[in-house]
Amino acid sequence: MEQRVLGRTGRQVGVVGLGAWQLGADWGQVSEDDAFATLSAAADEGVTFIDTADVYGDGRSEQIVGRFARERPGLTVATKMGRRMDQVPGNYVMDNFRAWNDRSRRNLGVDTIDLVQLHCPPTPVYSSDAVFDALDTLVSEQRIAAYGVSVETCEEALTAIARPGVATVQIILNAFRLKPLERVLPAAREAGVGIIARVPLASGLLSGRYDENTTFAPDDHRTFNRHGESFDVGETFSGVDFRTGLEAVRRLAPLVPEGATMAQFALRWILDQPGVSVVIPGARNPAQAAANAAAAALAPLPEETLRAVRDVYDELIRPQIHDRW
Repeated sequence: MEQRVLGRTGRQVGVVGLGAWQLGADWGQVSEDDAFATLSAAADEGVTFIDTADVYGDGRSEQIVGRFARERPGLTVATKMGRRMDQVPGNYVMDNFRAWNDRSRRNLGVDTIDLVQLHCPPTPVYSSDAVFDALDTLVSEQRIAAYGVSVETCEEALTAIARPGVATVQIILNAFRLKPLERVLPAAREAGVGIIARVPLASGLLSGRYDENTTFAPDDHRTFNRHGESFDVGETFSGVDFRTGLEAVRRLAPLVPEGATMAQFALRWILDQPGVSVVIPGARNPAQAAANAAAAALAPLPEETLRAVRDVYDELIRPQIHDRW
């Protein structure tokens, strides 16, 4: 698999990683056996970057990923912190950082975590010198090797990129979320900050497997968070109305290269955007993990295809969401 530098971490990672939210919670039940099989399939196909968080299954995802990483040396494991407490800026202080970090290190079974990211904190946190001083301290104490941020908005990303210690920015980027291409990716490239593209399949919409009759389990966020009832609505279907997303996928379908799936096409589109370090699709089973990894082997998409994706976005998606995030 093609390798790229993960921003200021200096680490080389495979361009397709694995998002481990599904292995923790909020996507229906995934057994531990299935979780380990999924991780193994991803690693077998060249995946070297795994992204988890302390809140996924209240630590379950971290524990599973940690056990797997101990069996497969050479992986880069990133986690996130901050969403297990009330989302107020006053909670983003050193004492809490140390407590959150201690818990994640126990879950992962490591002394030093490769990459820790603030997990979509309140917007004022990105402008706090004390917050980033505390993160620098965690690095100096060798609790973490590097830190980054996971953001909801492009403005948050730009504020974070200006911080000299921020190694990576994780942001929603997919064929339904083009706004980061305008300013965020160019700023990250100039600063040497890595871009981790999350929600790359728009919560599965861009897999092409759904239609108007699709239903999701009650414990799946695609059921309980469609209108932002539990967390930012932009994390579910990228904030796009479900029916509008289905229509957009139907228009994109003729662009898919022969022999590729819609999901692989959507992942390849992300990899073709200058500045992307790694894309982190989730997977609930080995077949999904292997198929996602195979997107890295597709040829770069031609310019006319990239233009056609933008045309679909401009007509159907832009009016709904472009100004929101």
